Amino acid sequence: MIIHLDMDAFYASVEQRDNPALAGKPVIVGGHPTRGVVLAASYEVRPFGVRSAIPMHQALRLAPQAIVVTPRFHAYVEASEQVFRIFEQYTPLIEPLSLDEAFLDVTASQALFGSAPRIATELRRRILSETRLPCSAGIADTKFVAKIASDFAKPNGQHEVPAGTSREFLAPLPVSRLWGVGPKTEEVLRRAGLRTIGEVAAHDVVWLTAKLGSMGQHLWELSQAIDHRVVVPDRDAKSIGAQDTFDEDLRGVEALTKHVHSQALRVGRRLRRAGLKTRAVQLTVKYFDFTQVTRRHTLDERTDDGQVLYREAMKLLEQRIELGRKIRLTGVSASDLSAGETQLGLFAASGPKKHDKLNLVLDQIASKFGSKAVVTADLVTEATEDESPRDGFYREAKPGPVAPKGLTVEPDFEQTPPGSDD
Repeated sequence: MIIHLDMDAFYASVEQRDNPALAGKPVIVGGHPTRGVVLAASYEVRPFGVRSAIPMHQALRLAPQAIVVTPRFHAYVEASEQVFRIFEQYTPLIEPLSLDEAFLDVTASQALFGSAPRIATELRRRILSETRLPCSAGIADTKFVAKIASDFAKPNGQHEVPAGTSREFLAPLPVSRLWGVGPKTEEVLRRAGLRTIGEVAAHDVVWLTAKLGSMGQHLWELSQAIDHRVVVPDRDAKSIGAQDTFDEDLRGVEALTKHVHSQALRVGRRLRRAGLKTRAVQLTVKYFDFTQVTRRHTLDERTDDGQVLYREAMKLLEQRIELGRKIRLTGVSASDLSAGETQLGLFAASGPKKHDKLNLVLDQIASKFGSKAVVTADLVTEATEDESPRDGFYREAKPGPVAPKGLTVEPDFEQTPPGSDD
């Protein structure tokens, strides 16, 4: 049994949660009015025809009364991490599709937590209780049907397609619902008189294959609710990192230090959360003219300590980066990752190191009270600003949308695959 969980209008819902004045209002999260695109549209603005990915100028023509909110990607990443931590308490078989949706295989979990619909209900209850964000769920015995079922459940609901009933569920739906059917393929099917999935299912597979090649066999199988793909958990990360594009170009070590420090600490937290340690630190710098350089250093021993990453990244910045030009972006990343303990030295002290114990406590505080609950002194200003709608720099985990004029939104290096907000 597979559950497809999808957060409802994710970016917009986060903004409405964090700013009660936006609750129940038509909200658009997007970039520059003439150059940007809609990243998310609240359900209150959708009746006007506003959807994700349409140009902002078109959205504002459709809904001139809408409230436009500048994206705060750090808030969306933090909310996503909360949601996925809840998922992990019910099954290890989680396949993220983006920040705000994932497939969960709960076949074996039913022995512990009850039926798949009951698990979906509990997940949605906990997500709403712990993050104050709504989500929808589709439950079926294949990924394809579970995904369509979650669309039927929106907003803030769930829809189950019991085992053995998937063909009947799919039959009346338009052929455009089949994965892989774009405008051209849809037109070919329509010319053949095939307008619904049920009509494709009833058609001769040999004809479909002759007409569409291997795609014909694929579409026929989907129309029969045949989908052999399993839920594939995240592949091992090749790197974990964080990078920020600044509102204004910066120059000199002093102006860049707090950003590099913040990025290194974020990478350290993500390494510990993933149970990984790194042997290599990389610093990325992008100049005002968009030229980019990277510098890398191999550590003597593996670490997951953000302060160690910070010190090494600063050495790279001070010793191996040209600082005479204005800089629009910095990023810190960790590669050459491995799980488990590092090899002990011959005379290594027994027991955990002080910084390991300190990081453990800080992680526990962050898990309970948020990542800004305890910060180093140089980041106090940033921690305060981070709660504002416009925090001075933008960061996100994939995808990379069009940014407001004068900004380039750069993704954090995360294990989350690309996708888009619902």
